[in-house]
Amino acid sequence: MPASQHQNPKSDIEIAQAAKMRPIMDVAKERLGIDAKNLDPYGHYKAKVSMEYIKSLKGKKDGKLILVTAISPTPAGEGKTTTTVGLTDALNHIGKKAMCALREPSLGPCFGVKGGAAGGGYAQVVPMEDINLHFTGDFHAITSAHNLLSALIDNHIYWGNAAGIDSRRVAWRRVLDMNDRALREIVCSLGGVANGYPREAGFDITVASEVMAIFCLAKDLEDLKTRLGNIIIGYTRERKPVRAKDINAHGAMTALLKDAIAPNLVQTLEGTLAFIHGGPFANIAHGCNSVSATTSALKLADYVVTEAGFGADLGAEKFLDIKCRKAGLKPDCVVIVATIRALKMHGGVAKADLKKEDLKALESGMSNLQRHIENIKKFGLPSVVSINRFSADTDAEIALVKEKCKALGVEALMADHWAEGGAGAADVAKAVVKVCDEGKANLKLLYADEMPLFDKIRTIAKEIYRADDATADKSVKDQLKTWEEMGFGKLPVCIAKTQYSFSTNPDAKGAPTGFNIPVREVRLSAGAEFIVAICGEIMTMPGLPKVPSADTIDVNAEGKIVGLF
Repeated sequence: MPASQHQNPKSDIEIAQAAKMRPIMDVAKERLGIDAKNLDPYGHYKAKVSMEYIKSLKGKKDGKLILVTAISPTPAGEGKTTTTVGLTDALNHIGKKAMCALREPSLGPCFGVKGGAAGGGYAQVVPMEDINLHFTGDFHAITSAHNLLSALIDNHIYWGNAAGIDSRRVAWRRVLDMNDRALREIVCSLGGVANGYPREAGFDITVASEVMAIFCLAKDLEDLKTRLGNIIIGYTRERKPVRAKDINAHGAMTALLKDAIAPNLVQTLEGTLAFIHGGPFANIAHGCNSVSATTSALKLADYVVTEAGFGADLGAEKFLDIKCRKAGLKPDCVVIVATIRALKMHGGVAKADLKKEDLKALESGMSNLQRHIENIKKFGLPSVVSINRFSADTDAEIALVKEKCKALGVEALMADHWAEGGAGAADVAKAVVKVCDEGKANLKLLYADEMPLFDKIRTIAKEIYRADDATADKSVKDQLKTWEEMGFGKLPVCIAKTQYSFSTNPDAKGAPTGFNIPVREVRLSAGAEFIVAICGEIMTMPGLPKVPSADTIDVNAEGKIVGLF
């Protein structure tokens, strides 16, 4: 293996395709003691763990939970999933029994701008192409279940509308797991009487679907069905909510998700087992893999490494305030991922100049990392900083980051798992074990259930983003009050906001101050049991960039996928 990160000429997909994978049945038995009868194979290298087996784990003691989060993302790259995989391999490398729980990638960013999401270098989960493209079909099942409900709503209205749905107040949009700006706002049912009643509608990306959120928060199949039935699909003329169960849609939706709800089991390049299941975005949804995957992993391993999407202000906050609140999870340690390149970008350095030593910019950019460290402390959790090594990092830059972190009471360690696999993150693994063993974690949620909904939004804005305030039109505040009167006041809130800044301005790097968080729209996810607050210009259906990743993805003469990442 190469000795220093990012000098290897091989691409991630070339490394993954050269890997010698072992049959997943053999690895599952050897590493976790899972018999083949408890696995539903999807080919040789991926399988679903049966829900019957998942239920049998209930009485077992939980392992330690490690949450991987990051600084605010930049084009320089941070490597959060790569770190999650590398750290899990490293824990096994130092003699611990560890596995990881990750989100499934969306096709939108795979063909858009972000690329794949299976780690990178020698810290990857495989089979990489399968994981990034279709995998076990979970996202297709979620898309189908969501759009089945859409079809049933329009069909119910067409055939007499016994539930009294006001077609002007249908709240359920359609979804597609692809970036397609042309579908953001549409008019449906055109073409005459036979096609129904024309109305305005629109599409979100599948990872923003409430069905995705429900899928990831449901404890089992029964809980999934109940939550699907509680989805509010629209309102009557008297403004009374109409739910999916009122048009008898939840049973058929559950049937489409029956197989998908079982967690997917794969392996890393080093044979470490990983659950990859569910995948809501953190900038427009709650950004965590399924509860069933995380809770099951905790029964199977002594250490479980999981990740939350984007920076800690979005992903970690939602993981803690939504997922942990609902599932009773309590992390023992948080790992905050950073790169010296990204910190310099937060300090004002252009991407083209990142290879040059710039201690002044680095010190300025440290303000972003410092704010994330402080925010994690507010939750009562200890943290470790993992710095992904790049070949251009200088000794002076590394020393500066370590010194600044030490002053904040946090240890910062260099990690080279991209180039060296688990061995390259052994120091981080040892530090994480030490923090877990100290037992200092004492999770404190940011706000109480009883706090009014807009005050919850305001609390996140002030405490986590460090905004002066959250602002909203009277119509938004009135909507929140109406939901409180309907009995939804105790739900947590899920902020949909740009991931690139603490503010709603994606160009405001570092640790901006003197801004407000404008709440443009609020949506009720009654089945998922949270309120979505859409802030700034965030889109729930992204568009493709001028030069999308799809331009370079192809299949060669040997039938191998190329250009995926």
